[in-house]
Amino acid sequence: MLEAAIFKALADPTRRAVFERLAEREMTVAELTAGAAISQPAVSQHLASLRAAGLVRERRQGRNAYYRQEPEGLRPLAAWVDRYRGFWPDRIEKLKETLKDMDS
Repeated sequence: MLEAAIFKALADPTRRAVFERLAEREMTVAELTAGAAISQPAVSQHLASLRAAGLVRERRQGRNAYYRQEPEGLRPLAAWVDRYRGFWPDRIEKLKETLKDMDS
């Protein structure tokens, strides 16, 4: 299930931070590592997880690899949320009614 891979990738705060930094612009691992308290191998591992989930794309130019955020990778997650968007208001109203009945 692709949604599970996306949730798993974004569950880690460091991966979320890498993903968010890539929203600014395309970057190399060295650029992502600069100013962060994380090693280049660790950033590379996080990028691999984000790539596997379809959230990041890699572009090679010579010896360098450039990474960018892949917004389309969030589409399955958005679709998952949309499926449940209509479900929760009804459930919350029923819960409110139940709690109100319990107080009476």
